[in-house]
Amino acid sequence: MALVFSEKAQASYEKLLKRYVDKQAVLLPVLYIAQDEFGWLSDDALKATAELTGTPEAVVRATATFYTMFDKKQVGKHHIQVCTNVSCDIVGSEAILRHLEEKLGIKAGETSVDKKYTLSEVECLGACGYGPMMEITSRGAPGEEIKDEYYENLTVEKVDEILGTLL
Repeated sequence: MALVFSEKAQASYEKLLKRYVDKQAVLLPVLYIAQDEFGWLSDDALKATAELTGTPEAVVRATATFYTMFDKKQVGKHHIQVCTNVSCDIVGSEAILRHLEEKLGIKAGETSVDKKYTLSEVECLGACGYGPMMEITSRGAPGEEIKDEYYENLTVEKVDEILGTLL
């Protein structure tokens, strides 16, 4: 079954078109809309994005696969991304990642069996002075607001406190 954007998502797209002179420039924000709308950028979501924007599907796919902030496979309700780039690594991000793997019972790149958690190792989240750090994107039911939170200056104890707040 082909995916179709909701009226709300289509209205967001129309609003974006008014802000950009070049229609192709709207692709990145529309990929975010698609990811929010469908949960991840499946082949069907990429096709729906191409149809909505009038952009060749190959261009949509190339753009989505180039950027790491787009989920190309289904993720859990809480997507935990741990920065392991040099600034975070120097101050202990590797230990944070290993602790999360142990706590969640999954390795980086995996999703828990109950689909509650996905753990990802990422190169940089733009908080180099506050490492180790992680971003948690939490999704509810389709149409519910998505919550993105940055957590900085992490310790194992802070990570355990943060995990305790996730429902």
